[in-house]
Amino acid sequence: MTALPQYVRLESPGLWRDSLDAQRREVIVVFGDATLMLADARSAIPLTHWSLAALIRRNPGRKPAIFAPSDDPGEILEIADEDMIGAIEKVLSAIESGRPHPGRLRGWLTGTIIVAILAGIALWLLSGLINQAARVATDTRRQDVGRAILADMTRYTGAVCHSTAGDAALGVLAERLPGENLTIAIVPRGLKDGGRMLPGNVVAIGRRTLSGPDTPEAVAGAVVATEAAAAGLDPFLDFMKWAGARAALQLLVTGDLPRGVTRDYGKVVLDTPAPAVAPEVLLSAFRAANLSSTPYAYMTDPSGESVLPLIEADPFKGKPAPVAVLKDAQWHALKAICD
Repeated sequence: MTALPQYVRLESPGLWRDSLDAQRREVIVVFGDATLMLADARSAIPLTHWSLAALIRRNPGRKPAIFAPSDDPGEILEIADEDMIGAIEKVLSAIESGRPHPGRLRGWLTGTIIVAILAGIALWLLSGLINQAARVATDTRRQDVGRAILADMTRYTGAVCHSTAGDAALGVLAERLPGENLTIAIVPRGLKDGGRMLPGNVVAIGRRTLSGPDTPEAVAGAVVATEAAAAGLDPFLDFMKWAGARAALQLLVTGDLPRGVTRDYGKVVLDTPAPAVAPEVLLSAFRAANLSSTPYAYMTDPSGESVLPLIEADPFKGKPAPVAVLKDAQWHALKAICD
């Protein structure tokens, strides 16, 4: 029997040297189940047995093949027979593949760690590039981007509502509310879950805010709630993350963004739900704006059940706001802005 099922018996001639100083002698090499047996070529008397598992090839890829039973440099065996060489190599390959390779595992783990580190550095650089672009963007650039995003939104919401008197009323409302250089835009549809804060202090609210309680405090409340939901956030940074590294790099180098970079971002804004805001945060925002929260609460839920804290803890419950929101004529003009 042999170590390979395709051979019942396998023999070949070879040249054996048992030490560094010894002369090579002809032997018969017998391929066995677990050993190579070397026998005298004339008498066939066994001379030695070599373990197949311990065999070492001293000259890979060269002929005749030279094998040794160990790392000891003395004893070697030369074989020229292709079948015998192939059989021994097949056994050696099978043994080698079954051995553990801690070096390979260590190398694989090292490579994985290096790739992960490089990926982390790339992400860190990318994040740093985008954050830096957002930091250096001027107020004018932010306002331009906010208006461009609003224009892209109108592909889904319909055109921003405008009228001479209504626009003037929105300007007065923006001056009345907190927020530097605040711009308020009313769109006819597409905003059912609250307004959206866009870069440059551009606030988009829906037409439905005009059909709630008959008071400008309801519309003003929608703007205040939108600002409160965006507190601590940077809409321009969110946009830059979406726009990507190329846009950030161009903004840093030239001060301009790629043409058409805001296209499709309006849909992203509309599809992203408005952040939920805790009642106590809203009440604090209404208090800071010198604004009653009750009209906004009833506009959000006419039953008042889901917004009861805004009604019961209204900072100006039962008394007028310290500063009027709009005059009657301005309010009537604003209500008709989308007509």
